[in-house]
Amino acid sequence: MAGPTYQDGYWYSADGLRLHYRDYPGDAARAPILCIPGLTRNARDFEGVAARLAGTRRVIAVDLRGRGESEYAADPLTYVPQVYLQDLLALIVEHDLPPLVAFGTSLGGLMTMLIALTDRAFLAGVLLNDIGPVLGAEGMARIRSYVGREQSFAGWDEAAQAIAAPHTATFPNYTAKDWRQWAYRVCRRDADGRIRFDYDMAIATPFKLPVPDPAFDLWPAFQSLHGLPTLLVRGEHSDVLEAETASEMAHRLPEMDFVTLPGIGHTPTLEEPEVAAAIDHLLEAVDQE
Repeated sequence: MAGPTYQDGYWYSADGLRLHYRDYPGDAARAPILCIPGLTRNARDFEGVAARLAGTRRVIAVDLRGRGESEYAADPLTYVPQVYLQDLLALIVEHDLPPLVAFGTSLGGLMTMLIALTDRAFLAGVLLNDIGPVLGAEGMARIRSYVGREQSFAGWDEAAQAIAAPHTATFPNYTAKDWRQWAYRVCRRDADGRIRFDYDMAIATPFKLPVPDPAFDLWPAFQSLHGLPTLLVRGEHSDVLEAETASEMAHRLPEMDFVTLPGIGHTPTLEEPEVAAAIDHLLEAVDQE
């Protein structure tokens, strides 16, 4: 079944990269949704979200630099949140976008909080998908263990099996069809016919640098969401957004809606029925502002 129709859109970073987004049309009278993917993901991650919501409002799903159809950076040290933030602000300003409902998955959620800290007027509402101001040490170690590791596969089934192997405990109810869909979303077929992950392996370079001491405090960025309709989504077994951090987020922002998905880890797809209902509630709150 074909997904909703979109147009390919582009904008330029301060250092001259041509960056890509998918633009799904919708009701211009409503706040559009800006979908920001996780570290190794791309705009295709939000195909299910767009399939449900496009038409009712505009949905913009971005490829961060070095991912999907966005250009790769010459300097791998630009694969850092400060530069991603500059890129996203350039998109908003260059295209004169109205206040947005940001759906941020993992890294995308960090970027959403930084947008709010920089200029909250850019945002009409926020969804943070399995991310918070404190990153779980176990989850970060797990991510460092695989990001930037070059792999290629003979076909889509082989790619799906490779993706499933380390994630079966995280998504115990996934079927072969689910794993294959995951592969389609995160991989591409190259000119040599091999299937590869659809991002620049050099995004791992900043992970090799020493961790700053003290670490950057993201709690002020999170608390800048106060007064905005906000939804937090967490996988019950997430090792990136730990239960203690999520509980503290709910304490500091008591008006925030909070959904925990049982039996899964990092990250929910945002297509789960419980999340779909919470998203509808979030968007209703945005429309009433």
